[in-house]
Order: sequence, then C-alpha cells, then structure tokens
Amino acid sequence: MLQERVEAGGRVKRHYQVGLADSPEAVREAQRLRYKVFAEEMGARLSTVEPGLDIDFYDPHCQHLLVRDADTGEVVGTYRILSPEAAKRIGSYYTEQEFDLTRLQHLRGRMVELGRSCVHADHRSGGVIALLWAGLAEYMLQHGYDYLIGCASIGMADGGHNAAGIWHTLKDKHLSPVEWRVTPRCPLPLESLETTAAPVVPPLIKGYLRAGAYICGEPAWDPDFNTADLPILLSMKSVNGSYARHFLK
Repeated sequence: MLQERVEAGGRVKRHYQVGLADSPEAVREAQRLRYKVFAEEMGARLSTVEPGLDIDFYDPHCQHLLVRDADTGEVVGTYRILSPEAAKRIGSYYTEQEFDLTRLQHLRGRMVELGRSCVHADHRSGGVIALLWAGLAEYMLQHGYDYLIGCASIGMADGGHNAAGIWHTLKDKHLSPVEWRVTPRCPLPLESLETTAAPVVPPLIKGYLRAGAYICGEPAWDPDFNTADLPILLSMKSVNGSYARHFLK
C-alpha cells in the first residue's frame, strides 16, 4: 500500500493511500464514486443495475485501483484496469466500443486498458492523480506489461468546440505513428465545430502526454457520457524520463 501526504484544499494536509480493491465492497465503493462523478456531477446516462452505483459488463473482469483518504477511509479516486488476459477471455476491450483497434492487434497480449478514471470533487489537488499513477506503475512493473491504452474524455458542455480545439492543438505534436492509428466508430463531427483558440486541456490528458503517451486518432463522441474521447496509448519503454524516475522505481 503506497501512502502520501499532500496539500489539498489550501493549507489542509491530507493523508492518502493507494491499492487494489480486495473485496466486493471495496469495488462497490469505487462504483459509488464513479456514479457520483459521472452521473450526478457530469450528467452521464448510465445503464446501471443498482441505483447509486456505476456498474457495467466489464467491472467483474477488471481490477479496481483505489485511493483512500486515510483519515476517513473514503474512496476519493479510482481507475479501472483490464488486463490483456481478461480482455481475451471476454473478447474485447471497453475501448473497442468506441474505436476500431485493428492496427493494435499485435499489441493485445501486452496491452492493459485503463478506464473509468475519476476523483472526488473535494480532492482534486493533483495528489490523488499522482498516487493513481504510482499505483498503475507498480501494477505494470509487477506484471511485466508493456502498453497502456484507454479513452481520455473531454466534457462537451459547450457542444464540443473545446474538444475540437484540443484535437487541432495536440495532433501535430502528439499523434501516434500511423501503424498505431485507430478510427472512431462514432466520430466527433470536427468539420462542423469551431475550434477554440485557447482550448482547456483536462489535467488527465496533460498527464498522459507529459508521460509520453500518443493520441492514436481523431476523437469519438460518447453520447451516454456526452464526452469526446481521445484514444491514448502509452508505451512503458518510452515513458518520459522525469515520470520514470518518479513512478517507475
């Protein structure tokens, strides 16, 4: 269990712990946080089997990384991890609902999928995300996996204009080699959107790109979450040096 004290909410110091969920109730805590963030805060339309919890087909096949406030025990951050072995058993990655991953076929045996990332509104200081990254790095090193893939979401409260601006701002510098390109199943209509001059890039996407991740193609539109989703791929061998020194110990 990794632990860290970080500044949160001004001068208040909080003590956090990160680790994998080790019981069904711990998973439910993650699902409860996801519902709070995605449904109540962001307005996502979730097809869940239990009120107040974000539950889908992939959850039972995933491991769930949790950050807890060590003083209260509350789960305040989470990531969902789908191993390549689990993806093979169930026949797909969640990302394949949004993108055609044919060109990544040769990576599947070494490729971990990340999803359902969220942090409680009262704990978005950066420390929780840092601990999630540290937990992910430990997981990747322990299992010897080489690639991380996932959908990085951009809110569309403005109709998608900021998302279009982000795509046009980032694609020249961060687009993957052509052999790692994927195509959206429901593309964001970029040609009909005005590109924001100074788009606001979500912190999670900034973190991915600083670590050395690629954007593997144009964004997809997820109507249920009302987000534009960028396909992200990170090779552990090409992780930025400062990130490697901090997380890959």
